[in-house]
Amino acid sequence: MDALLAVRARGITKCFGDVVALDDVDLDVTQGQIHGLVGPNGAGKTTLLGLLLGLAVADSGQLEILGAPVGRVLAAADGVAGFVDGPGLYPSLTARQNLAALAALRGRDARTAGVDDVLDQVGLTDVADDRARGFSLGMRQRLGLAAALLTRPRLLVLDEPSNGLDPAGKKHVHGVLNRLAADGTCVVLSSHRMDDLEALCSDVTILATGRVVFSGPLGKLAAENRELEYRLLTSAPHAARLLAAETDGIHLVDDGARRDGERLVVRALVPALDELVVRLVRAGIALRELAPVASPLEAAFLALTEQQEGVR
Repeated sequence: MDALLAVRARGITKCFGDVVALDDVDLDVTQGQIHGLVGPNGAGKTTLLGLLLGLAVADSGQLEILGAPVGRVLAAADGVAGFVDGPGLYPSLTARQNLAALAALRGRDARTAGVDDVLDQVGLTDVADDRARGFSLGMRQRLGLAAALLTRPRLLVLDEPSNGLDPAGKKHVHGVLNRLAADGTCVVLSSHRMDDLEALCSDVTILATGRVVFSGPLGKLAAENRELEYRLLTSAPHAARLLAAETDGIHLVDDGARRDGERLVVRALVPALDELVVRLVRAGIALRELAPVASPLEAAFLALTEQQEGVR
């Protein structure tokens, strides 16, 4: 195994009865990387996260985690921590007591296990002595992250870690994950939030019907996507519309419900969009806003998954 890889999967297949959850999946995730795992419901994301956490074993294929091959026994590899389907907590215990109990299960004393340190990392120091049953969804997510950090993992696996977080909480968690990655920890996370993935991840893997339909850098995903829709706001909407209609490769999106005031919506490849911008500037039309209607990741995700669904 490449020394820089935290996860190496080849030909992983997992079935539950007649249902194929994962079908010949290959995956490489490097150390110090935040890698996003996305896909529609039922795509196999949770199954793959479960394999990384030792909660399930593959029916066939090879899986290596942190340089060690994974066998056919349910057990988390050394240096791996995280959660799927939300963290498991003791609702009658306080946040500090929850972490102390987990530390004790691992044969460690809470005073030396770093309980207070991880509570501080995830921003729960002020509620450390409150019972978990009164926590919001976002607070439970942060406590689950704290529990995972107790082991000082080299591979952190998280399922929807931003679920229920308010903007401040999300910013805090993002900061924790970025610092972990900067220190060499590999983070694999699933999310339905494209904005979170774009903010955090250097690479993403898209699953559809148990198969990998894309895996690689976000920039490559955007480059491989076909046409995107862009919203333009100019100083001369009517003239800009005429120029757009005359520019090769630019397709005006039907007004109707898509029209947003004086904004123009077009569908194009990046080179055609660049040409339109040049023509607008030459015509003395100011470009006040240019943004994709959907992010490149979201657009590519929809295109790839819809394509995969169409060939089932």
